Amino acid sequence: MHSGQCDPSKLALRGMGYQFFHPESSAALKPCLWCKRSLSGGDQCYKNQFYGITSHRCVQLTPTLRCNHTCLFCWRSFEHEYTGEKDLPPQEIVTRIPFLQKKALAGYKVSPRVTPEKWEEALHPDQYAISLAGEPTLYPHLPELIDLLNQTGGTTFLVSNGTNPDVLRHCHPYQKYISLTAPDREIYLRIARPREDYWDKIMESISDLGHETEQGHRTAIRITLVRGINDQDPEGYARIIQESGAQFVEVKAYMHVGYSQRRLTIRHMPLHDEIEAFTRRMIPHLSYKIRGENTLSRVICLERDS
Repeated sequence: MHSGQCDPSKLALRGMGYQFFHPESSAALKPCLWCKRSLSGGDQCYKNQFYGITSHRCVQLTPTLRCNHTCLFCWRSFEHEYTGEKDLPPQEIVTRIPFLQKKALAGYKVSPRVTPEKWEEALHPDQYAISLAGEPTLYPHLPELIDLLNQTGGTTFLVSNGTNPDVLRHCHPYQKYISLTAPDREIYLRIARPREDYWDKIMESISDLGHETEQGHRTAIRITLVRGINDQDPEGYARIIQESGAQFVEVKAYMHVGYSQRRLTIRHMPLHDEIEAFTRRMIPHLSYKIRGENTLSRVICLERDS
């Protein structure tokens, strides 16, 4: 039996719906709630509203579950850190996506709410979000994986914590996200609980976004606000955003889901009104305008004034 097959952390994650690409790798895929809702004729994710992404044609995946942060607000389990790691060739990941996505959504084929057209569309994804869990830049073949996914004719979103700017410079997704967890180093260390202090590296990754925006690439900063922990100093966030030159900024509420419930309470989850108030306090210090907001996901999207 492969070493990864009976790994207790893998068993726990399989129970949560993770589909693993290989018994000895932590590369995984898992359709999100919005993919399933959209497939059943319900609401779509805010990425549909802001960027035109069709939720039931979106694949959420990661090439590794390894991470160098242990963020308080993360939904993943640090207790289920998968150690036996084989880095798969990018081609193997890309080839297995259709099979695993179909397997993950199999129960929906017989649902009366899923039309044959929607089911067929879901089996032919056109968007790949490298955002499931873990830090994708710790996977050594990330640039090649993104290039291969781009060649399928679909779009790619890459979400990174920004700790590896050298790797990120070689990645060319359709849209590149860097997470900004704090307005300064002190709050960053408290909320991200990193393996080492990566603050300067993250600032480097964020400042690189402006150069990419100028070259016509889509770039974004994502801020997850946790009430009472990092929801302070809007001017500090605004200064970093303004200097970055990123095209989009998403200001989002922490959601009290998954394993974050063991580290935070429901009182740490801001209301949409609080997200709106915080964003309004940033705007006077920014040359950005509000592109849209989604009250269900408690998120506001800003776009740079061209």
